[in-house]
Amino acid sequence: MPNNTARAAKLADRIKVVVAETLKTRVKDPRLGFVTITDARITGDLREATVFYTVFGDEAERMESAAALESAKGILRSEVGRQTGVKFTPTLAFVADAIPEGAKHIDELLARAAAEDARVHEVAREARYAGEADPYRVPRSEDEDDAEDAEAERAQDDRGGDENRA
Repeated sequence: MPNNTARAAKLADRIKVVVAETLKTRVKDPRLGFVTITDARITGDLREATVFYTVFGDEAERMESAAALESAKGILRSEVGRQTGVKFTPTLAFVADAIPEGAKHIDELLARAAAEDARVHEVAREARYAGEADPYRVPRSEDEDDAEDAEAERAQDDRGGDENRA
């Protein structure tokens, strides 16, 4: 089985190259815009190939290029059969690759996250503590301990004196 998978991958790579070269040299359709063949995949039985492409331009140019690829399918399939030498020439299906749109969306999300981070840093720069700057207890010095002990003794004496009077 791995042998057949390797053969399919090798054939898919060859189809990608043949389709790209044929589009560049033989297909003269004016509707064909700036098309880049990004990938090709083929079924395990080597009967159907899917060719992924991108088009530089707006939606109208993408639509025109898709129509040009569909009309050139016969020439492209004949050239694939001639250059690959396989017993059965696979049928070709063209699919617009979504990678550029996905990458653009990810870039927009990253830019939005960076702007939000910058806003948070700006707010944090001007933020002040709600309580003390250092809310953790720090060890007291001996002077503070002595003063506290003296105060506690005075409080004890005051309470003790009240008990004796009653």
